[in-house]
Amino acid sequence: MRFPRVLAAGLLVLAATACGSSEADSGSGTLRIGVIGAGAGNKLTRAVGFLDQRGGLLPELRAAGITKIKVATFPNGPDLNQALAGGSLDIGQYGDTPALIGRGQGLPTRLLSLNSVRLDAAIVAGKDGGPASLKDLEGKRIGVQTGSYIHRYLLGALEQAGVRPKEIIHMYTPAIIAALEKNSIDAGGLVSADQVAQEQKGFTSIDIASRDHPDLLGTSVTVVTEKYLAGHKDIVRVWQKAETEAARAAKADWPGYTAYVARTGGYAADISIKTTLKDQLPDEPFPAEGLKLLEGTKAFLVQQALVKKDYTLDSWLAPGARP
Repeated sequence: MRFPRVLAAGLLVLAATACGSSEADSGSGTLRIGVIGAGAGNKLTRAVGFLDQRGGLLPELRAAGITKIKVATFPNGPDLNQALAGGSLDIGQYGDTPALIGRGQGLPTRLLSLNSVRLDAAIVAGKDGGPASLKDLEGKRIGVQTGSYIHRYLLGALEQAGVRPKEIIHMYTPAIIAALEKNSIDAGGLVSADQVAQEQKGFTSIDIASRDHPDLLGTSVTVVTEKYLAGHKDIVRVWQKAETEAARAAKADWPGYTAYVARTGGYAADISIKTTLKDQLPDEPFPAEGLKLLEGTKAFLVQQALVKKDYTLDSWLAPGARP
């Protein structure tokens, strides 16, 4: 089943952009990293951000000649893809869906790792008299950050329920929350932390990925541009080791890590404690469960024609990323 077209602003369209550069181009010792976030303010997030704020990331990366990190924060994966396409980033950490779509549209990236797995999301409806189930979304208006793993979950859940909405609208999270409060949309797709925050205000979750569609849980990937990789072949081994060390550091100080997630994400501490789980941080670059989720996401995106030409995950891997 194909779904109504969403607003073009939310879809990834890779135009021919100049391979721009800055003082932080290959060879300068500066690694330019793009991440997704709202409250982070051009700072690393997740486990590598936790390791960095403890002073442990750069020492790990020096083995690849990296002496400085420059971080750019983006509201959504397609925006990060545009920066990768324009040449202003070397590495991106973001959801599986925009990364897969980007590669399918010719974005010259290679996969370094799955830095997070089992990422949860939910479909949230209004407080009073709104939809009570997925079936109630037939012919309704739904807001979601299109091109995100939340979007892929939403489409998959609707397809499995045989539901065809009237409109799927590209909206960033703050706009979704505002629209739900004004009843200008019938439901919205949100990550688990925002879902819990809205439930505390009286909103209803009519579908939760971990509870109702565990096959639609998301992953977060780390990709490197082919241009950067060509001049820094050690980055594969060095970055994977750094991510593994970051996951270990987070699990060894879980209260400190959940407090860090709350601070960088802008959530209340109790929300981060409830929605940040140890099993989301893998102990290896390519856990089997994560690869299964990634393969399923890619197959769905091909079916929906969001990935125009299929490809194998092996062809996307950075050389030496998986022995």
